[in-house]
Amino acid sequence: MIVATPDEMAALGARIAAQLRAGDLVALNGELGAGKTTLTRGLGEALQVRGAVTSPTFVLARTHPRPEGAPLVHVDAYRLRSAVELDDLDIDFASSIVVVEWGAGLLDGITDDWLELDIVRPVGGVETEDGVEPRTVTITGHGERWADLSWLAS
Repeated sequence: MIVATPDEMAALGARIAAQLRAGDLVALNGELGAGKTTLTRGLGEALQVRGAVTSPTFVLARTHPRPEGAPLVHVDAYRLRSAVELDDLDIDFASSIVVVEWGAGLLDGITDDWLELDIVRPVGGVETEDGVEPRTVTITGHGERWADLSWLAS
């Protein structure tokens, strides 16, 4: 799918948030500036998390409590090299909604079910009048939990 603006990326995050529950894991892949944190910000707003959703680059993981429901744990795995290192962060995956930026290849052994988004920022792409390059987002469901992605079409 084509996501034309940062507002649309945040709206996609909100659509995904409507499907999430405790124990869900979302992996976001894409180059710097692709829109991973923007998507997570939209997801966090829809989940009504406390505090601003910002990139957890320097702290690796940031937990955002919610008034009701599972907290959102936002992970920046850029500096992690393996699933073991991700697991060493001691995240309560079963009781949280976890979003992992730079998660490609790090989820083996963590869970059997996850939603994966690959965000491609075009190199030398054509900017809109607002100076924004549209992104291409590919969403893949892994495992039984995410076998049906028909909610994306609505």
